[in-house]
Amino acid sequence: MTQNKSIIILGIESSCDDTSAAVIENGEIRSNIIAGQKVHEAYGGVVPELASRAHQQNIVPVVDQAIKQADIKPSDISAIAFTRGPGLLGSLLVGTSFAKGLSIAQNIPMIEINHLQGHVLAHFIKENVNDNNHPAFPHLCLLVSGGNSQIILVKDYLDMEVIGQTIDDAAGEAFDKCAKVMGMPYPGGPLIDKLAKEGNPNAIAFNKPRIPGLNYSFSGLKTSFLYHLRDEIKLNENYIEENRANLCASLQKTIIDVLIGKLVRASKETGIKEITVAGGVSANSGLRNELIRKAEQHCWNMFIPEFRYTTDNAAMIAITGHYKYLKGEFANHDMVPFARMVIK
Repeated sequence: MTQNKSIIILGIESSCDDTSAAVIENGEIRSNIIAGQKVHEAYGGVVPELASRAHQQNIVPVVDQAIKQADIKPSDISAIAFTRGPGLLGSLLVGTSFAKGLSIAQNIPMIEINHLQGHVLAHFIKENVNDNNHPAFPHLCLLVSGGNSQIILVKDYLDMEVIGQTIDDAAGEAFDKCAKVMGMPYPGGPLIDKLAKEGNPNAIAFNKPRIPGLNYSFSGLKTSFLYHLRDEIKLNENYIEENRANLCASLQKTIIDVLIGKLVRASKETGIKEITVAGGVSANSGLRNELIRKAEQHCWNMFIPEFRYTTDNAAMIAITGHYKYLKGEFANHDMVPFARMVIK
């Protein structure tokens, strides 16, 4: 039975190809349902039109399941938190429209959420009432996904500043596109991670970008990878097949070196040793292992998320909604989604 003092947030996430709904009560996770979309595998990437259609099919059963698993009624919900952006506009429209409809039907306030901010705050989801193992403020968050590679200075729950970011491609995009060049299915990142364990990370030297400050660049690395394959295939048409594990291991090591190199620099420049990582690429085993090693080397207090909170999920949207609810930051029904949003 839900008590009146409870803050119950229904989170809705539909920024890309995962339809997700979650319920968080007083910061504690009650449910987190995710419906993926396998239809994109045949196309080597997410097809926006197909994604939005799948969201329309999935959102009602996903929300229904999240509410039932949390053992609440729609009338118990304090507010509906929804992803406003960034993401695919068609996908975002499905989640936003559903949130508006449920808000009007149940007379429940809405809270708009920046998807990137949600990834950062995933570290504050409580697994149980006694779970207080969360990063302190200020801390640095390395946010790495298919669309973003950023270093964020997190001053408070809703006070963040991007101090470094990619000027072109993101790390996750580099993983997926290089995998595609090797003829591997989408998404390629997890497959590269798996094969990298069988290869020699020092077998091939790829060019590392020389970008000043704390910003990233991965377009040059993709070009270096492509040219390497082109030159080697001229000599041996079976080069990729015979060297796939070494290619994956070397590519992964290069990306990880670039990511962590800038994070180390950011920690030294700010003097902050409280470090977190977030986003889909934070599931990469090589990155996790290297972060743990660097944490020991630099005396960092390191926070690495559970795998279920690395990819897009509504629990991170709901927990962000929880903190915005406490500040009374609600959205109007004329709110529209944006494909591009930044952390302010």
